[in-house]
Amino acid sequence: MVRDEHGFTLVELLVVVAVIAILTTISLTIFHDVQSRSRMAKAQADTRILASAVGAFQAHMGQMPAALADLTVAQTNVTGQVAGPFMVADPVPPAGWTYGYATGGPTGYTITATGDSTSITLP
Repeated sequence: MVRDEHGFTLVELLVVVAVIAILTTISLTIFHDVQSRSRMAKAQADTRILASAVGAFQAHMGQMPAALADLTVAQTNVTGQVAGPFMVADPVPPAGWTYGYATGGPTGYTITATGDSTSITLP
């Protein structure tokens, strides 16, 4: 008596499941790395934009802004010239990141972005 059954053996199914698990692990690792790099790129771009706005504020006012919020409103300098806002709104940091601003130091100010175990400082 010959049995003519079609189907997969248990070993074949286990091999397929193992391959799928390995491919899923690899793809999730790559996906996490891509997300981390994109958050860092956004933070770098935002710090450059903030530094540019601080430079424009300083050129107009002759001093550094006291806070980043000063960049989002029009400013009048000592000669009565009105300029600004130098930015429409403060940039929103990526998830898990924070932005900081401090006056002083050799360049007059420091902008920092911190997150994902990384710190970006300008200038």
